[in-house]
Amino acid sequence: YSNHIKVVDMDVTDDASVQNAISGIINQAGNIDILINNAGIMYVGVTEAYSIEQAHQQMNTNYYGIIRVTQAVLPSMRKAGKGLIINTTSVAGRVSWPFFGTYNATKFAVEGYAQALKYEVAPAGVEVVMVEPGPFGTGLMDSIQAEARTEVLADYKQLNEIKTAMLEQFGQFLNTPEAPQSQLVVDAYIQLAEMEHGTRPTRTVVGLDYGAVKMNELTQSIQDDVLKALQLDFMLETKVH
Repeated sequence: YSNHIKVVDMDVTDDASVQNAISGIINQAGNIDILINNAGIMYVGVTEAYSIEQAHQQMNTNYYGIIRVTQAVLPSMRKAGKGLIINTTSVAGRVSWPFFGTYNATKFAVEGYAQALKYEVAPAGVEVVMVEPGPFGTGLMDSIQAEARTEVLADYKQLNEIKTAMLEQFGQFLNTPEAPQSQLVVDAYIQLAEMEHGTRPTRTVVGLDYGAVKMNELTQSIQDDVLKALQLDFMLETKVH
């Protein structure tokens, strides 16, 4: 590692682990300028056959994990009057696919949370943005668990076969040269970090978009109009402190 990089272990599903890691970084470095929330797991299968516990496991990492880390970092950013939080969501947080139901739910949750938070912390000088990757050949597919409610799968035999074939085809594609490379996501993080304060787009789609770009174009103005209707226009721009 570079002398300028220090690796700290942190479990985003554990309150104490997050607090200890973030407080240790702040005590040593003085402040945190940029937070990238990127931890995630993904289960793909027959949605009805996933148990409540399996749905919770994904929420605990993908959604509650982001809340834990964000709440640990935000006080120091608000005190400094500046900061950038990049939440990694997904195109699956804008459009839903069959077999991704419980995963879709976590990413839709992050989208809603981050959009509201963006408005609330903007007057304090903190920017909240989202990066929405399409499918990439990372270790995410390795986190897939089989459906726990196996008795339900008996009623979905044909659909389960379709799911299996789809995953195989998907995995093969991600290992081809034509598949988008994960470096594109890293580049998006860097580009956002280097942009001038107040100029960053709310959402950045990376890779195969499956309609997410169009979805963002259509909905962001509607979303911002909600604040105008509530006479909360001052939350639309991040104040520079």
